[in-house]
Parts: sequence; C-alpha cells; structure tokens
Amino acid sequence: MALPGPDEALSFESHIKALFRAEDHNSMRWAFDLWNVDDVRQHAPAILARLHIWAMPCDGAWPANRVDVSNAG
Repeated sequence: MALPGPDEALSFESHIKALFRAEDHNSMRWAFDLWNVDDVRQHAPAILARLHIWAMPCDGAWPANRVDVSNAG
C-alpha cells in the first residue's frame, strides 16, 4: 500500500483501492464492491463514518494516516 506524497495527486487505483485488503473486499461484496470506484463513491459517507468510529475493518482500526487518505478521496 502506498500513501500519496505531499505533492502527489490522489488516485483511486494507487491509493484508495490499495487501502482495502482482499479480506475487506470479500467481506463487503454482499453490499458493494470496495475495489470499484463508483461503488466506493456512492457509499463514501457510510464507509468514512465506519472508519472514523473504528467499526471498519472488523479486525481492527486503521491508523490515522489511512483514514486521512480515504477521507481525502
């Protein structure tokens, strides 16, 4: 997983999609596809809310820098 540099443009493929592991992707497929930019955009408010309250992913909270990147996208 690569986080964007300070002067680097945020990319779904390189930065956002890379935040979600295969386990995360598979566990959410019943609701939406975490590896699909349109699905993530559509569900972004709910995804961000769950990240901020540490309810996602289910096996432990993301470090703050990952939440910050997902929030920027």
